[in-house]
Amino acid sequence: MSKRDYIEFQARTTPLAYLITFRTYGTWLHGDERGSMDRRYHNRVGEPKMAKSPGLVRHEQELLKHPPVILNPAQRQAVAAAITEVCTVRGYRLRAINARSNHVHVVVEAANKPEPLMRAFKSYATRKLRELGLMTVEIEPWSRHGSTLYLWAEEEVDSAVQYVLFGQDGEAFERPGKSGSDEP
Repeated sequence: MSKRDYIEFQARTTPLAYLITFRTYGTWLHGDERGSMDRRYHNRVGEPKMAKSPGLVRHEQELLKHPPVILNPAQRQAVAAAITEVCTVRGYRLRAINARSNHVHVVVEAANKPEPLMRAFKSYATRKLRELGLMTVEIEPWSRHGSTLYLWAEEEVDSAVQYVLFGQDGEAFERPGKSGSDEP
């Protein structure tokens, strides 16, 4: 019997884990050369991202409420500690975390949907940054929403963990057996 490249959803109705990614405020604007997603026209899996548009980037920069947020090492450590705390307090299994200068990746097992997890991660991290005096109340550290990938097979979970821990320098997460990028 050949190995299938899809999950039979009748056999599993919940994912094993999630790869949750969220960016810091102002670090990846619509029209950026890396491409981006929007809520209206470019938000479906497999569809093309928004095209590069220097004019749109300039417009988005003018709309920023404060400068883009770049996390320093102490801030990244605080963010990782806060997310670890969320997982401990709520009983989630944290498989991997990597708080970078302009984004955070988390692989987590939980019975919840990923969106509330992401909101909790952002909330705890923001509170921790402020409690430690690493960020003022005037600064909103996170961009709106983020990426929430459902990981259905252990091979996908293992691949996501490897990516989060070791594959951050210019490469995008790829699901095993698939081509293309799932990076936001």
